[in-house]
Amino acid sequence: MINSSEVSEFILLGIPQTEDLETELFVLFLSFYIFTLVGNLLILLAIVSSSQLHTPMYFFLCKLSVCDIFFPSVSSPKMLFYLSGHSRAISYAGCASQLFFYHFLGCTECFLCTVMAYDRFVAICHPLRYKVIMSHRVCAILAMGTSFFGCVQATFLTTLTFQLPYCGPNEVDYFFCDIPVMLKLACADTSALEMVGFISVGLISLSCFLLICTSYSRIVYSVLQIRSAEGRRRAFSTCSAHLTAVLLLYMPVVLIYLRPTPSPWLDATVQVLNNLVTPMLNPLIYSLRNKEVKSSLRKVLHQLGFLP
Repeated sequence: MINSSEVSEFILLGIPQTEDLETELFVLFLSFYIFTLVGNLLILLAIVSSSQLHTPMYFFLCKLSVCDIFFPSVSSPKMLFYLSGHSRAISYAGCASQLFFYHFLGCTECFLCTVMAYDRFVAICHPLRYKVIMSHRVCAILAMGTSFFGCVQATFLTTLTFQLPYCGPNEVDYFFCDIPVMLKLACADTSALEMVGFISVGLISLSCFLLICTSYSRIVYSVLQIRSAEGRRRAFSTCSAHLTAVLLLYMPVVLIYLRPTPSPWLDATVQVLNNLVTPMLNPLIYSLRNKEVKSSLRKVLHQLGFLP
């Protein structure tokens, strides 16, 4: 990526309006980060170790857990590093890498949630054809497709941002390098690029959300045709976890990237929730109401010596 910029590094100023709270934030964010890593690793171990969970739904859940391990790892290590009293400087290449991997993993999760909604649609609306439609080959193609299109979108957004000249101020008023704060530092008119970025992020998010809504509208219609109350309850329970995860994924996107008037403190707060809290909650969301996952988790914890 060629750039004639004079700036060779940027300074991350951190979360706005949190001066003199470095120690408290370090302990809080380190706790979130550790719980996120442990929770998602346990979900991975539970699914991999149980042959009963080797189905398309849990295959995609495995990929979601992998994304939830790497997603907070884009910004958290550097944030914890400077909160512990070390340098806040980040190189030009490091800043570009943060932005790329943040949007790569974020877009991949967005596409993955859409694929998981389609999986639930096929399972509930076409149960007799489920194994044929969601074959190993189809699941592999869908999983690779989420990463491929996430990479395409992230490459576009990163190129869009770092093709600009950065020749003046280098203080990033945020805790990691993201599009809105980087555009403020550019030594050029960014209005057109802001609009292109807004449309790009909005179009991807809206398209995925509409596809998810379409899948779930068909699911709701099919479930309502089930005469048994127990059958309806079981069908809805398999979808409730995914719907909760979708809401946690899309709310930050709308609040950060699709609002006409940004607020630095609100954006930073939502980003912290998105980067650390949501990946930490996903293992709980997908395991608390799932007997198979809970049973497999108990076996894993017993084998590791944490349960008698």
